[in-house]
Amino acid sequence: MKKTVACMLIFVMLFGFAFSGASCAEGKKLSVVTTIFPIYDWVREIAGDSDVEITMLLDTGVDLHSYQSTAQDILKIASCDVFVYVGGESDDWVEGALAGAPNPDRVVVNLLEALGDDIVAEELVEGMEAEEEEGENEEAVEYDEHVWLSLRNAQKLVKALADALSEADPDRAEAYAANADAYIEKLAALDAEYAAAREGADFDTILFGDRFPFRYLADDYDLDYYAAFAGCSAESEASFETIVFLAGKVDELGLTTVLTIEGTDHRIAETIVENTQAKDAKVLSLDSMQSVTAGDVQSGATYLGAMEGNLDTLKQALSK
Repeated sequence: MKKTVACMLIFVMLFGFAFSGASCAEGKKLSVVTTIFPIYDWVREIAGDSDVEITMLLDTGVDLHSYQSTAQDILKIASCDVFVYVGGESDDWVEGALAGAPNPDRVVVNLLEALGDDIVAEELVEGMEAEEEEGENEEAVEYDEHVWLSLRNAQKLVKALADALSEADPDRAEAYAANADAYIEKLAALDAEYAAAREGADFDTILFGDRFPFRYLADDYDLDYYAAFAGCSAESEASFETIVFLAGKVDELGLTTVLTIEGTDHRIAETIVENTQAKDAKVLSLDSMQSVTAGDVQSGATYLGAMEGNLDTLKQALSK
């Protein structure tokens, strides 16, 4: 299992917590702990002016796939009223954390479970680097964790989160529902802008010289895609064959852009461009919101803002 915490340390700390009589549910302020930024921002919108304490565990720029939980994180989860996480393979540590930090009053939301049949498995498309699987995990289905990168998923998940906050804090259920409805309207409006941009696009394919966490977004707007790696891949070096294949697709389809995710290392995308015939395709980035820091939040980062920026980039990528 990935990202485990030293069991004895957790046991000692949680044993002390269990007998301290401390409980966030007993205080005046609702306490919500989230793993990643998009969930944090959704809860912030649902909470509105209500007195809610929201904690984002992944606030240092380390993404979901590299996160190592700490004993302090486990304590925050143990004492909160609502805990929300994605629920994919990268969150394997959560099951042990919840079992080791029992709290009968805590409401837990797993985003993959909340979406039910709307989740999809990661797929290996033509030209993509395959990861070597180990032993018993070789046949396991790995679901795509990046559910937040679909505005349509976001609308469903915001409703589920509003229900969770209402369950934990029924006195403010009406306010949570109203805030969620207002936010869902904004999400739906931006979704309509994406659909319109797709309708008027010159291309129906996007190409990534990077990991590809945008499967849900591509499915929403019927976009084909090619990429160097799957969304949860740990690989960072592309083979010569992958570079040549992707460069050939740029030439074949006449694409004007090679995309990456956020970050400063765009070597693979740049190498793809260098191996095309025209060598003039742009390298642009889409924000997967996997590296948002506490400083970014303080500077005004929002989920809607990131998705609006992604729309601008997507329009360029789909244009001649």
